[in-house]
Amino acid sequence: MSTDVTARTPAPAPPGKSGDATPGGLLRLMLDGLRNNMRQYGMLIALGLIVVLFSVWTDGDLLLPRNVSNLVLQNSHILILAIGMMLVIIAGHIDLSVGSLTAFTGAFAAVLTVQHGVAWPVALVLCLLVGAVAGAVQGFMIAYFGIPSFIVTLAGMLIFRGLTEIFLEGQTLGPFPGGLQKMGNGFLPEAGPHTNYHNLTLLLGIVLIVFTVLQEFRDRRRQQEFSLEVPPRGLFLLKLVAISAAILVVTMLLASYKGAPIVLIVLGALVVGYGYVMRNAVFGRHIYAIGGNLPAAKLSGVKDKKVTFYVFLNMGVLAALAGLVVAARLNAASPKAGLNFELEAIASSFIGGASMSGGVGTVLGAIIGGLVLGVLNNGMNLLSVGTDWQQVIKGLALLVAVGFDVWNKRKSGS
Repeated sequence: MSTDVTARTPAPAPPGKSGDATPGGLLRLMLDGLRNNMRQYGMLIALGLIVVLFSVWTDGDLLLPRNVSNLVLQNSHILILAIGMMLVIIAGHIDLSVGSLTAFTGAFAAVLTVQHGVAWPVALVLCLLVGAVAGAVQGFMIAYFGIPSFIVTLAGMLIFRGLTEIFLEGQTLGPFPGGLQKMGNGFLPEAGPHTNYHNLTLLLGIVLIVFTVLQEFRDRRRQQEFSLEVPPRGLFLLKLVAISAAILVVTMLLASYKGAPIVLIVLGALVVGYGYVMRNAVFGRHIYAIGGNLPAAKLSGVKDKKVTFYVFLNMGVLAALAGLVVAARLNAASPKAGLNFELEAIASSFIGGASMSGGVGTVLGAIIGGLVLGVLNNGMNLLSVGTDWQQVIKGLALLVAVGFDVWNKRKSGS
């Protein structure tokens, strides 16, 4: 009795799931994953290239420990604004008032502490409350009166700029108390045995690397549980190595100078907190929903007016915090402070991956976009590039970023 045995040819693996374990196959998988996740990794790669180019052009001056520390101090207020602006843009709105509001809160802090002798912790809380009230008023008019955010915040820009000049009477006012100055210029204290590095900064860097790696693995596992597409393992591990190496390099550079600036710790807490809200909290998902498809969000029960109101209230608080940081760093409040800060924050958000139509963007993307602009500014200053050409180059960077977003969406649609 014979048995008919039919040879079966294994079905070809679907694209991106190939079992080819050769170096060429793994490379193909990684390149495919990079193309499919270009929106996520594009600006991160661009930031790395910009850092390398300016390091070469400046003969390494860009990555000197002192310059890296100055880079953090000089751009911290823009990064704080970019976090709030990213939320506003994801929700489908815009805020043109943040630059003037930062100037106004700095002037308010100067009047309280310098002219009236108010203790700086009390002044800090009052300034944050002023920012919250300003953001709440604008958010209420946008959400419940239906006035376009462009018009409301344009009016706010003019109002807060005028109030700043009224408060300061056209004069620069300072200096601030020492405790408030440390918010913009201070560093973490020394701790532990005497070494050539700042021990507390090294410890924080190690903790940040461990936290980042665990968070990335957690996010990847959750995406797989919900059957969402994830990057190939090789590309994912390469991303972890690159991020960990970048954190380690920055940590070593800061630790070899004066340590981590206090404002960097504040900024790190904001990134972790807002990143968690946008990834895991219901409020964050609602922001994405109303920016991505407002009618569908309403039908799903999302309280779009309430969400919009709180998004602008949050932007007001972050603008006040940025105003305190920049005033503390300059040790004075000026009527001309905050000029073009709103444009820098908006540009950081779009360069970091926000979409013009709303519904797309991440907190980390806003930070990356802000760092791209910060490194461009710092590198061009080191190369003695004139401010006229600096504006041209930053404008071209913004145009390229938005053009890339449009091209990427068309490619995905096709």
